[in-house]
Amino acid sequence: MSRTQVATGRKTAIDRNSFTYRFARDFKLNRLLYFMMIPVLAYYAIFHYAPMYGAVIAFKDFSPMKGIMGSDWVGLQHFQDFFSSYYFWRILKNTVVISVYSLIFMFPAPIILALLINEVRSQAFKRVVQTISYMPYFISLVVICGMVTDFTNSNGIINTLFSYFGYDGTAMLQKPGLFRPIYILSEIWQKVGWESIIYIAALMGIDQEQYEAARIDGASRLKQMLYITLPGILPTITIMFILRMGNMLNVGFEKIILLYNPVTYETADVISSFVYRKGLLEFGWSYSTAVGLFNSLVNLALLITANYVSRRVNESSLW
Repeated sequence: MSRTQVATGRKTAIDRNSFTYRFARDFKLNRLLYFMMIPVLAYYAIFHYAPMYGAVIAFKDFSPMKGIMGSDWVGLQHFQDFFSSYYFWRILKNTVVISVYSLIFMFPAPIILALLINEVRSQAFKRVVQTISYMPYFISLVVICGMVTDFTNSNGIINTLFSYFGYDGTAMLQKPGLFRPIYILSEIWQKVGWESIIYIAALMGIDQEQYEAARIDGASRLKQMLYITLPGILPTITIMFILRMGNMLNVGFEKIILLYNPVTYETADVISSFVYRKGLLEFGWSYSTAVGLFNSLVNLALLITANYVSRRVNESSLW
């Protein structure tokens, strides 16, 4: 065999192991799956990555007449104004407190519901419970907030019940100290059923022979839950916890805006609602973008930290 033939054969072997060759071969075999990915990739490219270009206005004195590139560069001025403002510590404290409350009470709620549903032996009763718990999630958020407002009004059903125990009957959403409990409880009521679906699906993947072996060994249902069920869904819990940490400070501003009022700003105003007021109501586009960018950077740091800790502790992580 000549040197030219040897070199050609070696080049062919290298090409077959290249990424381009393997991708082309895989694309040929799974072209329909790749075509199905196009709408998803287009959605993220258009609505998530392309708008990131607009984050540059956080460092400019943005004017719609001048455009993004024509606006004057101010550097970190908006960040300095935010960090030195009266509202900084208030909205940061409110955001962190509500986020921590959500993590403590909201995150375990769907896990507990999934475990309880898993222990139910009657399939009919299980379906009824699941259907009832899912229903609030499909109700419009505006309707949900309207219901919460009506229930907690001075003549609402909750106030009527509490009046028998000596409550003064004042509208609960007019009291700053009650805003956070109302927000957290309404979040649990609305989302606990829907978020339990992923844990119920994880429970379905646990090998049933483990339960049979545990019952033979005399393990009670509580011990089966502690030593089989919980370890079986621990990877799912870990991934969901990491994702929750990545959105730690992203308190839903829609619900906050629909429920809060100037009386409860002291405990209800969070970063996202502050950005909404400054950006859309007061036309402070650059300032609100700087605040939103700060919020995103903190969330990114929390996500990376949670992923690193999870990988070191139990070897489960997003990457």
